[in-house]
Amino acid sequence: MAIISSTVASSAAQYGLGQLRLQQAKRSADQAEQAAQALQAQAQDARRAADQADENARSLAVASTQAQADAGKARQGLAALQSVGQMETQLANVADRVIMQQQSAQAGVLTKSVKAAPVVNTQGQVTGRVVNTTA
Repeated sequence: MAIISSTVASSAAQYGLGQLRLQQAKRSADQAEQAAQALQAQAQDARRAADQADENARSLAVASTQAQADAGKARQGLAALQSVGQMETQLANVADRVIMQQQSAQAGVLTKSVKAAPVVNTQGQVTGRVVNTTA
């Protein structure tokens, strides 16, 4: 019976050792599953972050395109204003020349009209001319 007792004890020890190994394997499997779930959650977070970064990049690209269009319009407006400024300067120069020519012409007409206008005395005779009476 001693052989049976030692066999039973050995079997019981092996059974207990097997149960211990089974519990350790179960704990290891649970830990591996938890680690896998944690990694899966991190991967989903990374995908969401990447999707958000893509959306931000698209928004920035649209804003950049709009800013470039606005800058082009501003450059066109500036060029138009410069052109208008140049035309105003040229128009002012032309107007000044026309006014000076008109003033010169009026001064010449006044001078000619003063010289050409005869003076009439109270008797209706034209004066201001030298008449040779010695002839």
